[in-house]
Amino acid sequence: MPTPTRLEEIACAKVNLYLHVTGRRPDGYHLLDSLAVFPLACDRLTVQAADTLELALEGPFAEVLQPSATGDDNLVLRAARALALAAGREMPGARLILHKHLPVASGIGGGSADAAAALRLLRRFWALHDISDQCLHTIATGLGADVPVCLAQRTARMQGAGEQLAPGPVLPAVGMMLVNCGEAVSTPAVFRARSPGLRPPAALPLEWPDAATLADGLRELSNDLEGAARTLCPAIDAVLQALQALPGCLLARMSGSGATCFALFADPAAARCAEVAARLPQRWWRWSGGLHQPTA
Repeated sequence: MPTPTRLEEIACAKVNLYLHVTGRRPDGYHLLDSLAVFPLACDRLTVQAADTLELALEGPFAEVLQPSATGDDNLVLRAARALALAAGREMPGARLILHKHLPVASGIGGGSADAAAALRLLRRFWALHDISDQCLHTIATGLGADVPVCLAQRTARMQGAGEQLAPGPVLPAVGMMLVNCGEAVSTPAVFRARSPGLRPPAALPLEWPDAATLADGLRELSNDLEGAARTLCPAIDAVLQALQALPGCLLARMSGSGATCFALFADPAAARCAEVAARLPQRWWRWSGGLHQPTA
């Protein structure tokens, strides 16, 4: 089968609707319980034939990543090399182009989503039909705690350090707005600053029938990292206040370790209308719409 000339994958943002810290492993990793969803806010990753493995960056947030674009610690390139190693044979060259539209170090898993997209994309590009989904999950686990959940880009409950995945409740066609204040927040710093204490895993229903019921259920839960992140980055307070004031906002909360925050609305159209009505500082990144619905 000839190598395709060009392929593309989207790398959707990962939003934690709630996040409970439930324990800590001996190696220092925190144990979590969280429900991850994937709005259609995304980076895009394309690949085409090349003599070597290489990565180029484009898009509004490319400059933030540019200094490490080709370094050995770049997560997209690490994913590519790990996949080639798992294949057990030399792979042809590939020119990857990452169109970076998601803010960096912002609590929505952009780097992990990009790495997961690289695994999906290169498995197709290199025609690695013998690499199973389980093998891809194993590779993803070695790349980072958030990479496995980003592989399928579907609603999932995350436990352990993030690698233990289970289907989440059935969700309504909810609308979502994302806002980031433009300040990077260090995940290790947030964990160090959080209040001590642990929370039990959430008791989740099989389904939330509508957006209002979803918001009511999430109000009984929390993001255990939000308080620490707000202390380290006071601008998060302003973002949450702005979201809560929007017409139709059902719930506003921070995602992950911050600083991106989300608001839930009755449907994607309501979220887009709220973004149009919002009076936010120009420097704040924002997006509105619905959730990604994988076809398979």
